[in-house]
Amino acid sequence: MIASNIFRWIGSLFTDLLFIPFDWLRKGDFNWWSSNAINWMFLAVLLVLFAYWMGQSVKFKNEGKEDKA
Repeated sequence: MIASNIFRWIGSLFTDLLFIPFDWLRKGDFNWWSSNAINWMFLAVLLVLFAYWMGQSVKFKNEGKEDKA
């Protein structure tokens, strides 16, 4: 019973709260750039994280601490 309530709460969280901006964008009359602004933000965050990850990878490779399994 508790597990069922947890999954219902997660479903409610996504459908009732977190998807509100997407519903607003879907129902509104926006141009392509404003409709996809959130996608551009996600892409920017992903690129920054990828650059950080590759920088750390190069740092560990130069120090000789990378995992050699």
